[in-house]
Amino acid sequence: MTDDRSPLLRVTDLHKHFPVKQGLLIERTVDEVKAVDGVSFEIQEGETLGLVGESGSGKSTTGYCILQLIKPTSGSVCFAGEELTGLDREQMRKMRRELQIVFQDPYASLDPRMTVGDIVGEPLVVHGLGSRRSRRESVRQLLDVVGFNPSFTNRYPHEFSGGQRQRIGIARALALNPKLIVCDEPVSALDVSIQAQILNLLKDLQRDFGLTYLFIAHDLAVVRAMSDRIAVMNRGKLVELGPAEEVYTQPQDDYTKALLSAVPVPDPRRMKERKAERRRLQHALADTVAT
Repeated sequence: MTDDRSPLLRVTDLHKHFPVKQGLLIERTVDEVKAVDGVSFEIQEGETLGLVGESGSGKSTTGYCILQLIKPTSGSVCFAGEELTGLDREQMRKMRRELQIVFQDPYASLDPRMTVGDIVGEPLVVHGLGSRRSRRESVRQLLDVVGFNPSFTNRYPHEFSGGQRQRIGIARALALNPKLIVCDEPVSALDVSIQAQILNLLKDLQRDFGLTYLFIAHDLAVVRAMSDRIAVMNRGKLVELGPAEEVYTQPQDDYTKALLSAVPVPDPRRMKERKAERRRLQHALADTVAT
C-alpha cells in the first residue's frame, strides 16, 4: 500500500539493547544483547503491517518499544505527528488511549481475580471515561462486537476457552477506541480452527472501525492473510520489507526464503522440495539473540 499522506506511525532507527551483567557482589556490564538494532518502517492509517520472524528475532520487543512499555535505547517513534520517546509518564498515559495491544497469551494476560466486565471496563475506569452505568453499557456493546455473550460479564476468565479469552482481550483493546493496535502473536496460542475465527474478527473490526494494525507473528501464512505489507526481522534487524504478496511469492533475502520453506503445504512433492530448500538455506537461520 503506497500513500502520499503522512504515516500514522513512523519508526526510525529504533534500538533496544539489554545489558549482560556478571558478578555476585559487584555487578558489571560485560556485553549487551541488541534485541532491536536499527529498525525503521512506516504504517499508514488503516493499514496492516505484518512483522514476522522466528522466536527471538526481536519483533515483540519492537512492538513494546513502540508502545513505550519498554523504553528504547535510541531512535524515534513518531505517532500521529508526535514523538513518543520524549513523553513523560502522564503524557504517555494520555497517548495510550490511541495505542493499544492484544497480547499473545490469553491465559496470562487476563487477571484471574477480575470479572469479564471489570477487565473490559478497566481502561474506561483508568482514563475516567463515563459514569458507572455508561461504562457497564459500553462493556456489553464491546463484548457483543467481538462475538462474546454480553450476559457473561460477571464470570471469570478461567470459565472460558482460549478463543473466548482472546475475544475478551480484543474487547479490552477496543474500549478506548484506539487508532493503532499492536497484535502480538494474537493467535499463536490457539487451536487452528479458532485462529481463523480470531483473524476474521480482527479483519472485520479493522473494516468497521478503521483500525491500523502492527501484526506480529512467526507464521508467514498467517501474516500473509492479514497484512498489506510484510516486514521480516532477523537478529534485531529488518532484512526485508515489501507488499505481502511480493514478499511471500518472490522473497529476496535468504532468511525470508528459509522461513517460507518451513511453511507446510498439502503437496508431498512440494513439501519435499521445501525441505531441500530449507537445508540449503540453513546458514540464514542463525541463532537469534533477542526475545
